[in-house]
Amino acid sequence: MEVYCTRSSCPRPQNNFADLDDGATLKTTQQKFCTTCGMPLILVGRYLPTKLLGRGGFGAAFLARDRYTPGFRKCVVKQFKPALGLTPEQLEIAQQLFEREAEVLEQIGNQNNQIPDLFAFFELTVPSLQPSKQEQFFYLVQEFIDGKNLEEELLEKGKFSEAEVMEVLLEVLKVLKFVHESGSIHRDIKPSNIMRHKNGRLYLLDFGAVKQVASTATSRASTGIYSMGFAPPEQMSGKQVYPSTDLYALAVTCVMLLTSKEATELFDSYSNQWNWQKEVTISPNLIDVLDKMLQTAPNQRFQSAQEALDALTIAPTLPTSLPSVSTPRPSVANIPVPPTVAPAPPAPSPVRQRSTPPSFSIWELLSRGALTGFEGGLMAIALASLLGTTLITTGGWLFLLVGLIFLQWKRWIDRRDLLIIGGLTLALILFLPGLHKIVSSVQGIATWQTVLILAIVAALGAIAFTALFQLIYKLLARFIR
Repeated sequence: MEVYCTRSSCPRPQNNFADLDDGATLKTTQQKFCTTCGMPLILVGRYLPTKLLGRGGFGAAFLARDRYTPGFRKCVVKQFKPALGLTPEQLEIAQQLFEREAEVLEQIGNQNNQIPDLFAFFELTVPSLQPSKQEQFFYLVQEFIDGKNLEEELLEKGKFSEAEVMEVLLEVLKVLKFVHESGSIHRDIKPSNIMRHKNGRLYLLDFGAVKQVASTATSRASTGIYSMGFAPPEQMSGKQVYPSTDLYALAVTCVMLLTSKEATELFDSYSNQWNWQKEVTISPNLIDVLDKMLQTAPNQRFQSAQEALDALTIAPTLPTSLPSVSTPRPSVANIPVPPTVAPAPPAPSPVRQRSTPPSFSIWELLSRGALTGFEGGLMAIALASLLGTTLITTGGWLFLLVGLIFLQWKRWIDRRDLLIIGGLTLALILFLPGLHKIVSSVQGIATWQTVLILAIVAALGAIAFTALFQLIYKLLARFIR
């Protein structure tokens, strides 16, 4: 049997003990020691690490077998052994987070079948490789979820469908409802922390960064432990966190699954807005829910997971049930899990245009402003040539201009359409004498040059006006906030 040494500094951690292949010997042997560094291998006489699952700055995780169960049940052993170079304050925080994960799993893991159970939490002091010194390790043993996390699924198959994302959103919201009502905030929701068991059930993992909301106000501030791209502004700035903090991270997770893009590719830092809607074609209700969860200010989001669940299920066009989209994932072990019958997520409503279109990025806004100004200048030349410079001409021009802006706001026409419209309008004005009478009398400059100059000046004016409006809007928004 292969047994893995959990000492991080061991040069050859793999050990092979042929006698442990016999079940009777495996159950009765007192202890085994690493043949390289002498580290005790059977942790607290019970758990035998067999494989390294991952290693980070605060420790490592191992696949292990529990020899005190009839089937030598698989489990996950997490070891807390921070890397060198941490300050005493950082080390203390890291140890508190590790111990907190054990406390939370003990408190809520055994009460919810979508959170891994805690099996054990213990400390181990062993002789160091340096003479006359000792090393201290902390271990946490929890349920092994046999499957793949959503980050692995995304890399393997690409974008998730709307139905698959709805399934994830509904299931994780139910888990978060339980977590929040138990007095905790997860604070690290992301695809790699959502695991799909081979039976299709979704689990929420890694409660190392969890925050107790029942603590004092001074201790409710964020410790700076978060995943970049998923954390909302209040968490990144070290301010107080809320249940809506988890909802923000869950929305980022869903957007990543829908688009198969990193969060940094979907967030426009210049305009401080998420621009993901144009990447997908999904029902307006789901867009509205995710947009609300992604609001910058915590009080503008849903205040609870239940509110988000209600918003997802009240749409009148949604059917009451949807066949499960989960398919069994390949696995290496058959670990029994108590069967549950989870309510099927509702199907998405038919795709249609949103009533409130997504906002534009600043560069898209300026380019659209330039094209609108160019077309507006051409329309002014044509109308003035036909009707003269009258109030009717001015009113007609304003009507057409507002209509053009409205069509863009609703995203019924895009920049390519504006280019085509501008080209056709320019061609009509130049080739129909009745549409350029007002500029044909200008001396010393060809008609086509005059038309282009006036249209370009109008475009530059529109760019200036758009930039000024955007600047004023941002200043007002900052003061109001």
